[in-house]
Amino acid sequence: MLADYHVHTIYSDDSEYPMEAVVRDAIAMGLEEICFTDHVDYGIKRDWDDPRGIEYRCGGPGEPASEPLANVDYPRYVSQIQALQEKYRGKLEIRMGMEFGMQVHTIAQYESLFARYPFDFILLSVHQVEDREFWNQDFQRGRTQQEYVMRYYEEVLALVRKYHHYSVLGHLDLIARYDEAGIYPFEKLRPILTEILQTVIADGKGIEVNTSSHRYGLEDLTPSRDILRLYRQLGGRVLTIGSDSHKKEHLGAYLRETKEELLQLGFEQYCTYNRMEPVWHGLRD
Repeated sequence: MLADYHVHTIYSDDSEYPMEAVVRDAIAMGLEEICFTDHVDYGIKRDWDDPRGIEYRCGGPGEPASEPLANVDYPRYVSQIQALQEKYRGKLEIRMGMEFGMQVHTIAQYESLFARYPFDFILLSVHQVEDREFWNQDFQRGRTQQEYVMRYYEEVLALVRKYHHYSVLGHLDLIARYDEAGIYPFEKLRPILTEILQTVIADGKGIEVNTSSHRYGLEDLTPSRDILRLYRQLGGRVLTIGSDSHKKEHLGAYLRETKEELLQLGFEQYCTYNRMEPVWHGLRD
């Protein structure tokens, strides 16, 4: 069983990958299931129908030269997914999800969005804090490493305590990808990570293993092996695997390798989702 549960398309403002092309490519490479998880980032992005129009920003290293600050066009997104589900029935299981790039002060907007559509799966991710982004160092600037790393995890903890309409935490240690000071010691993070993971487990939620760590050249998994070991020790079992793809060469990448890594860490199963309910699969399947 090969399923990619973190897939972006042209409906995300940082991708130009047509949705039907994703489906055709997934079938060609032997995937059995995918979940579309296009970006919604309230606080820094405007909705597709905002009367003020769409904002643009200039990209930094590795980013597009000019990137629109816009969320998913929800009606078109839902309509196209439903059409593709019908067209490719029996060839590929297609699920409808979104990646909620949340902050505590945006919770009410996500509550409203979640209530409007029949989602299968929601990634809860933190891409920015205080409306300041990580990739351009805006969030880190003026803070010590300890200050920005702890502030990031404090936001994650507050979110999982207050928000419940999600499936798994996306790329839990995302801040490490953009940490120019190097890897912050795991033992200093163990107490707050334990609080986060205990809250997630008690709520019946899970965490994602994001295979983009390979293409970013990171030495560890995302989240790290230490976090995954802690999650398992605390009783965590709900896992999804996603490529975080934005283009063809990302789709389905390193799924098999990640399943092997999880087996070595002592996990036996992972999940796909249907109408927000986990469906269990053996990692050896």
